[in-house]
Amino acid sequence: MKSHTPSRPARRSLAFVATLALAAAFAAPVFAAGEEVVMYKDPNCGCCGKWAEHMRAAGFSVKEIKSTDMGTIKREAGVPQAQASCHTAKVGGYFVEGHVPAADVKRLLAEKPKVAGIAAPGMPQGSPGMEGPFPADRYDVVSVTADGRTRVFASH
Repeated sequence: MKSHTPSRPARRSLAFVATLALAAAFAAPVFAAGEEVVMYKDPNCGCCGKWAEHMRAAGFSVKEIKSTDMGTIKREAGVPQAQASCHTAKVGGYFVEGHVPAADVKRLLAEKPKVAGIAAPGMPQGSPGMEGPFPADRYDVVSVTADGRTRVFASH
């Protein structure tokens, strides 16, 4: 009985496929780790720090900046008042307002839509950083254009 050894081209193909699989497995963490999130928050807010922890757990580097002038920060970032939440972050040239899940931020950075940012308006119960003993709310994350138009980006 002869044993079958793959040909040299077959071995190269297998090595290439294995390399692609390995690269795909590590792509998301490497991608996220390269993006710094700069988050502005009121010094008295506790849920904002929990959102930062959620983002770090997803591989992002998060710089937290305390500010007592969140209104100005939101206006300068282009966050419409109707889409406001407790904290405002900036990443990859976009604003991320409120308790947006890390997966939505990764999608935003991967797809690079022509928007100013994304927001989870208000403070939805059960969103990242707002977990607790109460049932989670159903909520939408919306994309916001530079002129303030919104569209559902993701539903949770």
